[in-house]
Amino acid sequence: MAYKVQDHYTKTETYITMRDGVNLFTAIYTPKLATATRPYPILLQRTCYGIAPYGNDSYPNHLGPSMTMMQEGYIMVYQDVRGRYKSEGQFTNMTPLTVHKSNTDVDESSDTFDTIDWLVKHVPNNNGNVGQWGMSYPGFYAAAGLLSNHPALKASSPQAPISDFFFDDFHHNGAFLQSYFLLFPWFGVPKKDTTTFAWYDSPPVNTAKVVRDGYQIYLDQGPLTFADTYYKDNVFWQQTVNHPNYDDYWRKRAVLQHYPPNLKTAVMTVGGWFDAEDLSGPLNLYKTIEKKSPGTYNTLVMGPFGHGGWAYETGHTLHSNLYFGDSLASFYMNEIEAKFFRHFLKGIGNSTGLPEAYMFDTGLKKWHQFDQWPPVRFHKQKLYLNAAGTLDRQPPKKIESVSYPSDPMKPVPHTEDLTSTMNFTPYNYMSEDQRFAGRRPDVLTFQTGALSQDVTLGGEIKAYLNVASTGTDADFFVKLIDVYPLDEPNHAYMPHKNVTLSNYWQMVRSEMMPARFRNSFETPQPLRAGQKTAVHFPLQDVLHTFKKGHRIMIQVQSTAFPLFARNPQTFVRNPYKAKSSDYAKATQTVFNDSFMEVDLLEGAITENAPPSVWNFEDYRPRVISMAPFENGAQSVSTSTSVVTLRFSQKMDTRYYSFGKGSLGVESMVRVKRLLGFSEDAQSFSFELDVKPNQRYQLVIGSSFRNENGDRLKPYLIDFKTKD
Repeated sequence: MAYKVQDHYTKTETYITMRDGVNLFTAIYTPKLATATRPYPILLQRTCYGIAPYGNDSYPNHLGPSMTMMQEGYIMVYQDVRGRYKSEGQFTNMTPLTVHKSNTDVDESSDTFDTIDWLVKHVPNNNGNVGQWGMSYPGFYAAAGLLSNHPALKASSPQAPISDFFFDDFHHNGAFLQSYFLLFPWFGVPKKDTTTFAWYDSPPVNTAKVVRDGYQIYLDQGPLTFADTYYKDNVFWQQTVNHPNYDDYWRKRAVLQHYPPNLKTAVMTVGGWFDAEDLSGPLNLYKTIEKKSPGTYNTLVMGPFGHGGWAYETGHTLHSNLYFGDSLASFYMNEIEAKFFRHFLKGIGNSTGLPEAYMFDTGLKKWHQFDQWPPVRFHKQKLYLNAAGTLDRQPPKKIESVSYPSDPMKPVPHTEDLTSTMNFTPYNYMSEDQRFAGRRPDVLTFQTGALSQDVTLGGEIKAYLNVASTGTDADFFVKLIDVYPLDEPNHAYMPHKNVTLSNYWQMVRSEMMPARFRNSFETPQPLRAGQKTAVHFPLQDVLHTFKKGHRIMIQVQSTAFPLFARNPQTFVRNPYKAKSSDYAKATQTVFNDSFMEVDLLEGAITENAPPSVWNFEDYRPRVISMAPFENGAQSVSTSTSVVTLRFSQKMDTRYYSFGKGSLGVESMVRVKRLLGFSEDAQSFSFELDVKPNQRYQLVIGSSFRNENGDRLKPYLIDFKTKD
């Protein structure tokens, strides 16, 4: 706090002219120690969010990515991109990349080139080396700046970079994030002149003065056509509405497809495992450069952070209700980021000393280093969604299914924290407890038994759903969840006193997929009602160890509101223009040949691992005895009407169910009266209504479950009464 920027840096403001004559406003902070014999490298950030404070005599409280780098000394340069704040020109969201045939062909890569070229020629006492960094939207400008290929650009760190607005931020696989609704004024209102103040209108809902239950507010607004009340003249909203599919408008803005095979700049891409805004961007940027330009110094860093959480220190590193360790942001800033720029811009050390991938295991809560990502030593494992609610390693021998209702008028909330549903962007849901959802009838759950050893998922996850719907369109939201044991203690820094980690269902990863895009993001197709259909899609990568005693769970649902806008469940050409009458209830069916494909790290589990790691049958409760007669008896007295079952485990006394056997409903014995569970919860009694000389069946169903939620292995009672 004692460090004052103005004591150590000199500020200069200037305009830099681009090749088409547009002037971009730039602020330059030069260390006072810089001389011709002691030059410093340049560190550039280009942003659409303004570079305040404006004025040669106004200084910010800090500079650069970290206190460490500010104190070590770099020539820090900040620039308003064209069309924003004090820069001239017209702002374009995710500026399309172009082929530069003339001076009038400009984009973010040409603006980066022209800026760097001017800086190295005109800023005194620079050493000729330039680095670029930026987080979120500035991360996109850093990613696009790589395409400038300016010889002075030695190192770049795109952090949480937006890579494609059809898959980042405003959409996931084309599904619109209604939670971003309040952000459109920031990006959809062109400014009329240069300014140091925000020129756009305030958000349409004043979240400081209304009850912040976004679920109810957005539900009451109805279909997305309500937005025209607020955004009729908002350029970005109208572009979003008029381009519901992945057409040229989006493709031209997708920076990933433009990388050449000869990138010379060293790259360190940074992201957070719990980044609700830009998780796709950093993972896919790293993989794209790795594939297209394998000779480039290209590294990846992923930590246990939300959006940008690696850039500021909180002491105890928390996300939602979970604690991951102390001073993790400082570790990143000092031991990873500073080393990267120090080596490439100041020439310190023979190498950075950093691995190809510095990745944080969110289950073991520790950093790991990898030679490549995904790791080379892994194998693919399929986890089949058994209709009985289990996750199985082997494919089913018989095709079965399980169904759930989906009502867009009563959508599944994406979070329990309703006060966060009117935030500008969602945050905590990425690691939030999912019990609130998994206990609803419109959410399916599938899980393993308690693991007999640690199981590490490290790499990619893909969902291979085989589904059917009574509607002609549907969304499918799939979640990978770590179920904690009942004896899990709370940590010392619990942010919410009413939350317990006992049986906590931590979301590890999730993704939404509209069935309309199952075959093509360019050409949506309706579902044929009642027809089995494949819906396949990737979830983002993970590095997470499910500890011994934990369980692996998959949840499947069709709504996650208001994070995602509701699917009408009636196919319409443009969901943004759907009418109230288009929204319809539907029944969604998931077949048991659906599976999740995960990357298991070698050494964590192998094909020779104990079957109990995945074999749910080893953990399911069973009926171990029946009284007063044995199952299968052929001469049961009609006076014997009360039956008592004994279970292998203590049961959850809230759940029970009965069903018909193979002989059908005609032979199903009627349960006359429930006597309920015993005090130790290991026995259950009920009274039957029986007649002489009859064969009866009754299935004790899988709704019975133990205290951990493991469903009972169904038990068929089959007997015959006396004459």
